Amino acid sequence: MSTVKTQPLNRRQMAWRSAQDIADKSLVNLGLGMPLAVADYLQPGRDVFFQSENGVVGVGPLATADKIDTDLVDAGSRRVTLRPGATIIDSASSFAMIRGGHIDVSILGAFEVAANGDLANWDMRVPDKGPLVGGAMDLAAGARAVWVIMEHTTRKGAPRLVGSCSLPLTAVRCVKRIYTDLAVVDVTPAGFVVLEVLEGMTPEELATKSGAPLTFAPGWKPLSAPPIADAD
Repeated sequence: MSTVKTQPLNRRQMAWRSAQDIADKSLVNLGLGMPLAVADYLQPGRDVFFQSENGVVGVGPLATADKIDTDLVDAGSRRVTLRPGATIIDSASSFAMIRGGHIDVSILGAFEVAANGDLANWDMRVPDKGPLVGGAMDLAAGARAVWVIMEHTTRKGAPRLVGSCSLPLTAVRCVKRIYTDLAVVDVTPAGFVVLEVLEGMTPEELATKSGAPLTFAPGWKPLSAPPIADAD
């Protein structure tokens, strides 16, 4: 029988949850959109370098108005700062780092993830430019681990965790873990394995919102996050 469940996680709570799993001494690339907020929620004491594919290794916090350097931006053109130990490299070296397997974790947004780890995150909504993917193809294929942050369903209620992607693929068999507003899910050779479910939601309820079979890990836990206001 269902218990009273909490509200689904908002975008910043999803970012917070994924940040808790980033290991100390990691080199991490954050995709545009929800993943960018991950840098705000690292566990205290963890020393992590964030890489931006335009050539910043060691992205720091966003620049305040009095510290803006118009020559220092990330891949999303945000005005950023540098953390201690940061370096600037050229684009060729940055993508050699990505394609050479030197990024520990790439955290990306997505529209669909298949049970075998296929990723679909081409942006199909840009007028007059056609589908856009940026550096996501390189990151999805080259990072040692690919994590995805996305809502569990579309606005119309269709599942984003699917048996096979209906949208154009960014890369095949690349996703290792998915953080949604309802669950934390690993992608394994046997398919989707659920590690955490929204507090108060039953496995049966989660299954109805998923487009592929789910296996629940022994000792799966409730998913919750501290109160965090959503982004505007």
